[in-house]
Amino acid sequence: MRHLTRRAVLRGSLGLAAAGLARPFIANAAATTASVWWTQGFVPEEDTTIKKLVADYEKTSGNTIELSIVPFAPLRQKIISAITSGVVPDLMSVTPTEAASLQAWAGKLVDVSDVIETQKAKMLPSALANAHCYDGVEKRRSYFCVPHAGAVTPFHVWGTLVEKAGYKRSDIPKTWDAFIDFFIPVQAKLLEQGMRHTYATGFVVSTVGNDPNTTMTQFLIAYGGVNIVTPDGKLHANEPQVQEAMIRALDKLSTLYKNGHIPPGSVNWNDADDNNAFHSKLCVMDFDGTLSTELAMLDHQKDEYNDVLTLPPPLDNNGHKMMTEYNIAATMIPKGANNVKVAKEFQTYLITPDVNRQFLKGALGRFVPISADLIKDDPWWTDPKRDPHVPPYIEQGVYSPTKPDYFAYNPAWAQVRSEHPFNVAFHEIVAEGRPVKEAAAKALKRVEEIFGKYQIAA
Repeated sequence: MRHLTRRAVLRGSLGLAAAGLARPFIANAAATTASVWWTQGFVPEEDTTIKKLVADYEKTSGNTIELSIVPFAPLRQKIISAITSGVVPDLMSVTPTEAASLQAWAGKLVDVSDVIETQKAKMLPSALANAHCYDGVEKRRSYFCVPHAGAVTPFHVWGTLVEKAGYKRSDIPKTWDAFIDFFIPVQAKLLEQGMRHTYATGFVVSTVGNDPNTTMTQFLIAYGGVNIVTPDGKLHANEPQVQEAMIRALDKLSTLYKNGHIPPGSVNWNDADDNNAFHSKLCVMDFDGTLSTELAMLDHQKDEYNDVLTLPPPLDNNGHKMMTEYNIAATMIPKGANNVKVAKEFQTYLITPDVNRQFLKGALGRFVPISADLIKDDPWWTDPKRDPHVPPYIEQGVYSPTKPDYFAYNPAWAQVRSEHPFNVAFHEIVAEGRPVKEAAAKALKRVEEIFGKYQIAA
């Protein structure tokens, strides 16, 4: 854990314009302090950027931000411990991504609708939907976190390995099954050339972390199961289309695994393992959230950075553009915070367009914006000569169909994510020989049991 404390004893007072800092800060006679717990960035530039923004805020506001930058796993534990004990910071990152949904359900978060309102008209619908959580105590929906960035999950492909196998990059198909199956003969051709430990895909099929959930959900969407949970929070596990989609998803993934097109160790992978596998060319293609896969190469494989293709999920098998999930990086204020006023002011500051743009670029494009206006007429986001990976990522996250994670509709999905029933079903199929339909039915039944504990009022 790294801890940063800044003291800025300045004159003045913070004046927040109703529409997101539309005018400068003005003098404040009573400077105050707020404590902020922030998730450590994936690349060092993220931490440098947030420190700079904190310093800028302190200079203009006269307030002090006590910023603690904490790695993901320890921060998750700190948040649970703090909310359980009641000794909380004033503001904290939403870590993991389902934390706001779960804590709102428990009635533990401060309503931040007034902060959202400052930029609401410009925010992407999926960014807003992720923040619109259900308070299970007050039986109402409202905004309980403030997104300052978004993230989607693209495919990452070694273009040089595709070419080494005798194919052109342009040969990669444009529909789901054909796209995935394309890498099977690529694997075979590479094997003929002595690359015995390179697999077609790097799909994560374990029961640990975020990546197996993301993978299974995209397969479910690809086969027509996008409405397994609808925005009203209702589960549709009994609908034939959803059941068929689940069967097809499990069948496709288990067949790939049994036929040797997913690395055997993937059954035990955590979220970082597929990144490492891809970097070492253990797989030709991987499906992993954000541009972390590419950006990690800047430290140790910079010369191969342009060898990788960043590709949004292809069209579905019927040739239609496919929905993908849009998640958020956000902050939330726990009930019991000592300085809600400054916490909200800092949240508002972070989503002010000029400030938010600085954060996004400081993170090297690993996040997609929460508003299309932030990238309008700015070639930094669209010029493949500057960076070949950012434009397709922006196309997927900003201009293509997206939806929030299902836990935004019902926090029951957060428990589904933690239990991984669909990935448990996958393991039963490949390790125990359970029939696919039987495994799918068992998984969906468990999901129904979980949803029975989370009743959303109409």
